Amino acid sequence: MKSRIHKPRFGALDLIRYIGPGLLVTVGFIDPGNWASNLAAGAGFGYKLLWIVTLSTIMLIVLQHNVAHLGIATGLCLSEAAMIYLKPRYSKLILGTAILASISTSLAEIIGAAIALNMLFNIPIIAGSILTVGFTLIMIYTNTYRLIERWIIAFVSIIGLSFIYELSLVNIDWVEASRSWVTPSFPQGSMLIIMSILGAVVMPHNLFLHSEIIQSRQWNLEDEDIIRRQLDYEFFDTLFSMIVGWAINSAMILLAVSTFFVHKTPVAELQQSKDMLVPLLGSNAGTIFAVALLFSGLSSTITSGMAAGSIFAGIYKEPFDIKDSHSKVGVSISLVGALMVIFLITDPFKSLIISQMILSIQLPITIFLQIHLTSSPQIMGKYVNKRRTKTLLYLIAAIVSALNVGLFFTFLV
Repeated sequence: MKSRIHKPRFGALDLIRYIGPGLLVTVGFIDPGNWASNLAAGAGFGYKLLWIVTLSTIMLIVLQHNVAHLGIATGLCLSEAAMIYLKPRYSKLILGTAILASISTSLAEIIGAAIALNMLFNIPIIAGSILTVGFTLIMIYTNTYRLIERWIIAFVSIIGLSFIYELSLVNIDWVEASRSWVTPSFPQGSMLIIMSILGAVVMPHNLFLHSEIIQSRQWNLEDEDIIRRQLDYEFFDTLFSMIVGWAINSAMILLAVSTFFVHKTPVAELQQSKDMLVPLLGSNAGTIFAVALLFSGLSSTITSGMAAGSIFAGIYKEPFDIKDSHSKVGVSISLVGALMVIFLITDPFKSLIISQMILSIQLPITIFLQIHLTSSPQIMGKYVNKRRTKTLLYLIAAIVSALNVGLFFTFLV
């Protein structure tokens, strides 16, 4: 992912041009798994769980900003740094689990896109999964990173505009919504939904991906002033992108409140949502909902594949480069491996549960790997985590890890 080194002008235009890597990470924050949790939150508990989106976004900003620092300060992605600075027996084990997590992530994203194709064209889930994987492989193998970034930005824009349209059709109590965004509430029976939303906010592949793609904006790392300016620009990109994710996730809950909650209609599966929206808001609303889900599934499948390519290339101490065989193999392992699992598990809901269980086990490993690397003076130099930053990171890591472990055990019960 290394690109031509250049010296920026530090103007407003440079700042705007810098936006992009954060939006690719945001796609993982608005993937089909989040859709299911958000719709269940709004349909079951009204506005009361909006605060979870705010809290999860804040945690995501801190963790993604921190891992992006690793890429900027060292010129290495998380996978490369693990191979260089950890003993091989540890690094290979960790990255092996990360590959499995990437396959699990791809599985969920592929099924989300397949569900959307089923909603729109009645294509069977298996056939839709094959189409999704084929489209994703073509996108990754035939486009440069910058072109993929533009496609993802377009996809995210479509998703955002879709929910703006949906919200224009319903009545929102903005006073209650504003209060709920910042006021924690724990309605009876809501803990599983709370754990689902918070536990899904940080995904292992996004941490690997962000540390890699931030280097698409690489500047002269010999100039400390330029490095510091890049760190500032990266924070703006991450903050802006995560706010976009916060807005889209919030819109999902608001839509569910204004349609399903007020009519006391529970939401159990994504497939039901489109059919239930049609009598409430009209056929256009149902179709646009499915289109937004399709773009969410496609874009998140692309970023999941890219993350796997970065992880696998890092095992060989190489950056992600789709023209390189190691990156290609990593992408293929994730997407084709996920597709093979879908062939074996005919129940889409069961496959989603299994994928989340694997992520629940692996996520703490990746988070603590990140903190270990970014807290090392040997690796980060003067950009090493400060004590208060390290404390905050460990606190967030403990919360996210505990929630994911809790989710794992709820799946087992």
